[in-house]
Amino acid sequence: MGLNMKHIFMILILTYSQIVMSKTVIAHRGAPGYLPEHTLEGVAMAHAWGVDYIEPDIVITKDNRAVILHDIHLDTTTNIATIYTDRKRKDGRYYAIDFSLKELKSLKVNERINLKTGQKVFKKRFPLKKSSFKIPTLEEYIELVQGLNKSRGTNIGIYPELKSPEFHLQENKDIAKIVFNILKKYGYNKKGSKIFIQCFYPPTLKRLKEEFKVKMPLIALLAENSWKESSIDYDFYKTDKGIKELSAYVDGIGPYLGQLIDKNGNKTKLVDIAHKYNLKVHPYTHRVDQMPKQFKTNKAFFDFMYTTLKADGIFSDFADIAMKYSK
Repeated sequence: MGLNMKHIFMILILTYSQIVMSKTVIAHRGAPGYLPEHTLEGVAMAHAWGVDYIEPDIVITKDNRAVILHDIHLDTTTNIATIYTDRKRKDGRYYAIDFSLKELKSLKVNERINLKTGQKVFKKRFPLKKSSFKIPTLEEYIELVQGLNKSRGTNIGIYPELKSPEFHLQENKDIAKIVFNILKKYGYNKKGSKIFIQCFYPPTLKRLKEEFKVKMPLIALLAENSWKESSIDYDFYKTDKGIKELSAYVDGIGPYLGQLIDKNGNKTKLVDIAHKYNLKVHPYTHRVDQMPKQFKTNKAFFDFMYTTLKADGIFSDFADIAMKYSK
């Protein structure tokens, strides 16, 4: 039976709706809305939600092991200060790079705290000094994700971030080389692999493309200059000229939410510029307990992200909720 114009129109509408609504959900640091960030327990929880990717942040230890931590410091998310009291640097901070993997494995991971107050940053999240969580290696992280993919019949990807490459190089640690070799070992350096590599330092991304000839897609994270994330001038990379330069070697950008909304609550041009150069846009970070003041509900937030901005996905601390609005 032939299709009339009404049927064709309805098929086109349904197809368009599926395309529009299919957004990439990245479980930011695992499942930190419910469990301490970057723990294997959080990875398992996020995997069960059926997200697209789970994000591990990576730093390097004294003995050149890649471990999963958001910061180059240890004191906000572990009990390091009570175990190795004499191992802090002159600035009063404890650095992962000063400890061996064995030493880091002796620590307990806790919900993120404010160092000044000793209190949780997010008051309603997992209680302090309860249960027992450990720092995973990148290999342990990957093997859990790949193992769950096999046992659950899924193909959930990873979205690793190389933390502070400049700092690591100053400490004679080549984080790019160490991480690349691990990812290659586990089969990610081939076309079509379920992975993105992200970094706040564009020279490292360019090096991965040109020196290591990576086949994995690369994402340039955008910070604010005031954060002192690196020596990069992020204001430049928010311009048409800067994004055009990035497009020569990256596949997308990861902007901060505040870079997408101006002081009046209107959209900026950043997503449109990125799309002009065929770059994906995965903003960070959706948090139910720290929603931008312009949005009263999750629906309002995601309507703005996907309908107004036309972002391609989202990093979320509450990826189970993000899934409801992204698929």
